[in-house]
Amino acid sequence: MIAIVGLGNPGRRYRATRHNVGRDVVERVADKLGVRLADDGWARSARARFGKAAVLLAVPETYMNVSGQAVSDLARRRRVKPADLLVVYDDLDLPLGRLRLRPANGPGGHNGIRSIIEHLGTTAFPRLRVGIGRPPAGVAAEVFVLERFTPEERTVIDEAVERAANAALAVVSDGLDAAMNRVNAVPPPAGAGPRGRAAGVQEAPAGDPRA
Repeated sequence: MIAIVGLGNPGRRYRATRHNVGRDVVERVADKLGVRLADDGWARSARARFGKAAVLLAVPETYMNVSGQAVSDLARRRRVKPADLLVVYDDLDLPLGRLRLRPANGPGGHNGIRSIIEHLGTTAFPRLRVGIGRPPAGVAAEVFVLERFTPEERTVIDEAVERAANAALAVVSDGLDAAMNRVNAVPPPAGAGPRGRAAGVQEAPAGDPRA
């Protein structure tokens, strides 16, 4: 069974914010597979089939920087190995709408991934990053990620969420290597170049559970 987990923050306040793109992708996959996410410990989850494969979809109901609590609990109860866990999340260091699929890596400054690594005790789990671009000058990263997309950005990110949902399903049906060859070869959408970040802006502090 492949588990696809989308990171974000729970509650209406954070719906459709930049930091919740991972959740948006998993909810889109759920729509495609005709299932609804339901309460499951520290997460909402659903089981489905895609072709001959079993799929577990999940979104943590913990705040972002303690995502590892929900993910490790789910992996333990559902007996999901790290190699069969695909984590989907937002990335400041990718241009808006760009996707990047990797088999393993460090946290890259992302508090949700850092928490998962700490709780699983390994970096060896696949992840699908969705670019949200960098904040404009003078805007702190921890503020930027908790804001909603502008209307112009929303058009780009909606298309990226659709592609990311298809990419996640390609991992299930075709395997990680084949999916990586397709996903990582796609250039960023036109007009979705990186945005300037103010000097000295850092990832949100670990004490802020939302970021």
